Formats: sequence, structure tokens, C-alpha cells
Amino acid sequence: MSPSSTRFALISVSNKDGVVAFARAVADAGFSILSTGGTARVIADAGIPVTHVSDVTGFPEIMDGRVKTLHPRIHGGLLANRQRSSHLQAMTEHGIPDISLVAVNLYPFERTVATDGVTLPEAVEQIDIGGPTMVRASAKNFASVAVVVDPEDYDSVARDLADLGEVSASRRAELALKAFAHTAKYDAAIVEYLTSRVAADAGEGDVALPASTQDPLIRTATLRYGENPHQQAALYHAPGAPALGGIEQLHGKALSYNNIVDLDAALELVREFDDPACAIIKHTNPAGCALADTSLLAYSRALACDSLSAFGGIVSLNRAVDAELAELLAAHFFEIIAAPGFDPDALAILTAKKNLRLMRLPDALATPTVSTRRTLLGTLCQETDPRIDVDFDAWTVPTERAPTASERRDLAFAWRVCKHVKSNAIVLARDGATIGVGAGQMSRVDSVKIAVEKAVSETADAVLASDAFFPFRDGPDAAAAAGVTAMIQPGGSRRDQEVIDACNEHGIAMIFTGKRHFRH
Repeated sequence: MSPSSTRFALISVSNKDGVVAFARAVADAGFSILSTGGTARVIADAGIPVTHVSDVTGFPEIMDGRVKTLHPRIHGGLLANRQRSSHLQAMTEHGIPDISLVAVNLYPFERTVATDGVTLPEAVEQIDIGGPTMVRASAKNFASVAVVVDPEDYDSVARDLADLGEVSASRRAELALKAFAHTAKYDAAIVEYLTSRVAADAGEGDVALPASTQDPLIRTATLRYGENPHQQAALYHAPGAPALGGIEQLHGKALSYNNIVDLDAALELVREFDDPACAIIKHTNPAGCALADTSLLAYSRALACDSLSAFGGIVSLNRAVDAELAELLAAHFFEIIAAPGFDPDALAILTAKKNLRLMRLPDALATPTVSTRRTLLGTLCQETDPRIDVDFDAWTVPTERAPTASERRDLAFAWRVCKHVKSNAIVLARDGATIGVGAGQMSRVDSVKIAVEKAVSETADAVLASDAFFPFRDGPDAAAAAGVTAMIQPGGSRRDQEVIDACNEHGIAMIFTGKRHFRH
């Protein structure tokens, strides 16, 4: 078997989606196909000639398929440097095939461990050995070998074969990068699972954060710049994950770094609500947020909170945009409007604004369970602060007066919004809409004063939410002077009684939730 006589493609996949069409395209390009087990049967059943790997190695698959491709006649074909005569001579001497195309995806470890009731032996059985070895060998030798780990890449590789007779050098390099990211992510999933199992066996319970992390990411887009023009920036996503989380950009220029950060904040806030809701975000803080029976009314009430700050902001809605709402949106300058959909008439209105970005949201957005932040001291990881569960039965009322039904509704709304405001955070709300927001101040009483000062409507009969406890009574005193009638906060201060006494003096009802929502 000469390395120059026949080109071979090794196809051995766990995920069989699209493999028959891909194998046919590979065969049509003049490759002989090598395969194993179930993949070989699928390809053969489609009438495509296929050679079993065991016929090349002279050794059968053994140990329930655990050992089949770990052989010099396979890995010699993957690793041989075609520019070295000694390597080519070794291939000829030992009957090593010229494997210049590899399509491999790995045992479904992550899907297996996500199944309820999976046992440790079942999980371990899905730790692939031969697959990652072939992938890494092929990726290392991308100068001569194209490696495909994602069925989404079958079409582009097939087009190269049809147009060029081979996979282009640039695509081989891209595929190699994706392959190394794929195996790194696979190993990280194994580490995370085994860490949790070891901890559970040791009686430590579930461990949400792994003992070590590997976070392979693929660049989706190079951005014009970062937070400022002198900073470079790019957007990345995990291998196999949809770009932008599956959000589709329908119109407007490319997203900037700041656009993406603000859009993320807008989506996080509006997803707190099931009723029609609108959030308007500026520099990651809500300039306004409201609930209503319709999106049009929700938007109008959110804008009324602080129309000045809303200028150039990000609008997020949890219902589709119709023409009537589009007319109102088009009357103001916004960077982005994000919604689950846009009616044709709404699109016609909004696309007339060439710089406005329109983002259509998918039916579901994946919610990360862990958030990370890199610092000079190291990388921080934490569990994501989940959607707020409004539970008045679990919360306590330490004041003499309990909140009324309407105050309770507004307190629940304000508490959800307050979670998405930079600390120290204060939110004033009335009738399901924010009327004043105080964000990011070094003292909590200053946040109260700013929220009151920024309120464009009367603050009488408003409710107040504070993301953390009041350390002194000065905050409640300032709120009372503005006409606030009810408050919600975590409680837990050494001076809680001082704060409770202040509320009682002013006739303010107060709820302690027992849970803080700092946002740094």
C-alpha cells in the first residue's frame, strides 16, 4: 500500500447525523473510506464502499470496541509528515495508508451524565479514548490532514473537495483549532463530572464549581474595538454553541463590545417576568422597566421613567413588536431593539433607521449556571444568581404594618428589577413600573437620594427595593420624606431594629427577604 497511490478518509462517528451524505461526497472526491463498527455499517448500508479499520490493522476490534483504532497503521497515517522522505518510506514499508481526512466525534459523555440516575460505571464507559487520540493526532498534523469533529462542517469540507479536490490549507487550520477546542471541552466535562462524584462520595454533596477549568472558545467575530477605541475586542462562543446564543440580527450595523454587554443586561432583566415587560438599559443599568397588559404600554411606561437616560439605550421586550409599537420606538434613538419577533409592518418601519440594530430572540436562551470574571488576582467563578422566586410566605414582615396587596405586587416587581441594578442599588416603583433608579453609589443613602431626584413623577405612594440591607436609618428616613409607603430589602444588619423603628415611625411597611442581590 503506497502513500501516493490512494487517499483514505477515516470516518468513525458517534453522532451519525449527515454522515451518509458526507461519506458519499468524500467517496465521489476519490477517497477510499475507512471506518469502524456502527459507522461502517451505516455507510455500507447506503451502498458506499467502505473498508473496516481491522482489515488495515490486521487486528480485530476487542474489549467491546474499546480498542480498535489505537494502532501504528492508523496513527502512522495520521501523523506522518508528508514533507519528510523518511516518513513516506516508513508508510510504504509498513503498509500504512495515507489518511488525509478524518471525521470523528466522540462518545456522548456530556449527554450521558446529564441523564437522571446515571451510574458512575455508565458514565465512565462513555469516556472516549481512541476518538480524542485520533482527533488530536490529526489536528497536530493539519498541514496534511483535515479533521472534522462537527457535522456542521460537513458541507464546507464537501464543497472544498468538489471544488479543489482537497480541503484547503486555511480550512484545515480552522478545523484543527476547532478540534483541539472540542477535546479540551470534552476533557473539562469529564473533570467536572468526576469532581462532583468524588465530592458526593466523600459526603460533601454536589459541587457546582469544578476543581479545575478548561474553557475552550472559538472566535465568532472581531469587533471594531472594546469599551474604548484604543482597546481591541472580539466575541467568542463555546464549540457547538450557537453564535450570539441563537439570537438573529435582522438589521443594522455590527454589534459593538458595549452593545453586547448592554444587550446581555437587558435580556437578563426582561427574562425575570412572564407578563408583557419592557426594559431599557443604559450602561448595564435600567433606565426604565415596566409591566403592562401590552408591550406598547410597557414600553411607554418604561420610557417615562427616564427618557433622557434612555437616549442611545437598549430596548428589550418579551413579546413581538407590532406596527403601532414600532412607530413609538422609531420616534426615539436607540442602539438596539430586541424582541421575540417583529411583524412585517414593524420591520418596514424600523429598518428605515439604518443604524438601529434589530435582534430577534430565539424561543429559548440557554442560562449559564456559572459566571466567570478574570481579575489581576486570578479568575473568579460563581453560581449564576438565578431568577427571583417571589415567595411572600417565606419572607417576613418585621414592621407593625404589613404591605397591602397592591404594595406587595409593586414590591415583587421592584425586587426583581433591583437585582439587575449595580450596587448599591435602589429602585422606586409604582403600579408595575420603575419611577426612579439609584445605581452604583458608594453609600446606600446616596442611592436613595438619587432615585428620588431622578424620579420624573411624584414619589408619593411609591415602593422601594434595596439590593442589600440598610446599615442605618438614614435611608428609610430619606425614603419616607419622598412619600414611600413600603420597602423590601434582605435585612441582616446589626442595626435592623433601628431601621424597623424608623419604618414604624413613618408608617412604612417593610419586607425582609433574607437574600441579598449585590451586582458588582
